Amino acid sequence: MPTKRKSALKEVVTREYTIHLHKHIHGIGFKKRAPRAIKAIRQFAEKQMGTSDVRIDTKLNKAVWAKGIRNVPYRIRVKLSRKRNEDEESVNKLYTLVTHVVVTSFKGLETKVVDMQE
Repeated sequence: MPTKRKSALKEVVTREYTIHLHKHIHGIGFKKRAPRAIKAIRQFAEKQMGTSDVRIDTKLNKAVWAKGIRNVPYRIRVKLSRKRNEDEESVNKLYTLVTHVVVTSFKGLETKVVDMQE
């Protein structure tokens, strides 16, 4: 008999992830690399947080596009925040905000839960 689980979508949470963009844009034509990377980030956030409404911060967009359309960074560190939607008419009760986290090296970094009191 299946047990009832509490839906993870109900809680507001913030986590930091490292996304390996290179495996998502490998073999993609030069003029489609940065747009494909943005789509990969959006898809990753949707899968991890379980919300269909994903909002990408402008600083993250600038970080992906910093070296142009062709030279997308191989990895990028992001903070995914699942938040409550303030708009009453919205279909989605929660949305995910994706922001850029600046790091010097990706060595030894793991997924971590970030405290909300920042």
